[in-house]
Amino acid sequence: MPIDPYILLLLGTVGLAALFPARGPAADVASGASTAAVALLFFLYGARLSTREALDGLRHWRLHVTVLACTFLVFPLLGLAARGLVPVILTHPLYQGLLFLTLVPSTVQSSIAFTSMARGNVPAAICAGSFSSLVGIVATPLLAASLLGGNGGGFSADSLLKIVLHLLVPFLAGQLLRRWIGGFVARHKQVLGLVDRGSILLVVYTAFSVGMVQGIWHQVSPARLGGLVVVEAVILAVMLLLTWYGGKALRFGRADRIAIQFAGSKKSLAAGLPMASVLFGAQAALAVLPLMLFHQMQLIVCAVIAKRRAREAAAEVTAPQPVATTRTVVGTGTRSG
Repeated sequence: MPIDPYILLLLGTVGLAALFPARGPAADVASGASTAAVALLFFLYGARLSTREALDGLRHWRLHVTVLACTFLVFPLLGLAARGLVPVILTHPLYQGLLFLTLVPSTVQSSIAFTSMARGNVPAAICAGSFSSLVGIVATPLLAASLLGGNGGGFSADSLLKIVLHLLVPFLAGQLLRRWIGGFVARHKQVLGLVDRGSILLVVYTAFSVGMVQGIWHQVSPARLGGLVVVEAVILAVMLLLTWYGGKALRFGRADRIAIQFAGSKKSLAAGLPMASVLFGAQAALAVLPLMLFHQMQLIVCAVIAKRRAREAAAEVTAPQPVATTRTVVGTGTRSG
């Protein structure tokens, strides 16, 4: 079973925040640095996204619409249905985090990796993940405003303004400057990838430091945590089945169904964590916990499925083809000579 090393780093960051949370002036510095890191993240997202490639991908619009519907329609409906589990299985703060999880866009890198491993339509997975990330910058805050605004989720008009200033404006700036800095970003992809991950670690440290100072972790018992894991496992199973058999019902080919399954059933930790820090503020620690658990769960399950799909594809290629038989008619004749 694959354990994402980055998850270990995230857990280590949570442990650091538990032992040495930022307090007083240090908390103000960490909060300011976290805000700057989020803006930098989305600026780099905008600088990386090729508008031309995205427009070229529109030719496969049925697949992309299917993935977007799974990500921003079916997932949120499942999240709303989980409201009936409060307070028996989930506490209200955990439910808020679970509902936010269902509003986050799909992943890009892992969707591509699993689609490639399973011998699916990799270009479609690239475009689907890119479209989901692009739409999520607008759709996730709007959905959060409508679904979390009246439920004590910490979302308000001020939060929406922060989303615009901290996420959308840097993203658009990256897009506008891509003509001049796109080559630099492409050449230094690995280094900037480390900047991405380091920024997210800073966001997590800041959020969990606030949680430790406010003592919110006393709200989560092992039983509640176990209940959250079970609920997330059910949601993931439903989405994996729906994307696979729904793709078949919509008459997509096998390669396209693989791309739909992996792009339509997953949620982005990289996009969700910064958004949660802006949306939830002091309550961000509990809000991102469901997303962190779901991220690791989807990696484990999708890795197993991808390997199975690869074996199925290999078996189809190596399967012996039926040999056409011809009937030989033997006749009798006279021999002259």
